[in-house]
Amino acid sequence: MPRDETRGQFCDILALAKPELQPVCQSLRRIIESLHKGRVEIVWPKHKIASYGVGPKKMTEHYAYIAVQGSHINLGFYYGALLTDPSRLLEGSGKKLRHIKLTESAAAESPEIRALLLQAIRERDRHATDA
Repeated sequence: MPRDETRGQFCDILALAKPELQPVCQSLRRIIESLHKGRVEIVWPKHKIASYGVGPKKMTEHYAYIAVQGSHINLGFYYGALLTDPSRLLEGSGKKLRHIKLTESAAAESPEIRALLLQAIRERDRHATDA
């Protein structure tokens, strides 16, 4: 089978992040792994993201992504507009996408972020089951 040159491994994303932001990426990935054992991880180094879902299709089966930015890491939610966010962590005004800007691992490990991830996982699971 030919190698898909557009995809990479999580270490490719880490290499794109500033050293002080790498622990944020690692924490977010660890949290997603702990919350969703059957997750699908796809890394697109060209886009500087690692994306997570219930299957391989980004916009229909994925629920979250870790995106490397210059001064922070975005934890993005493909259907973030559907999530209940009482702490008002989510940024963005589009029809679907929302994100949270993070610069520290401790913030990534907050109960509020875990709750948002769990909601997003459940929403995509439900969508995949309905399809």
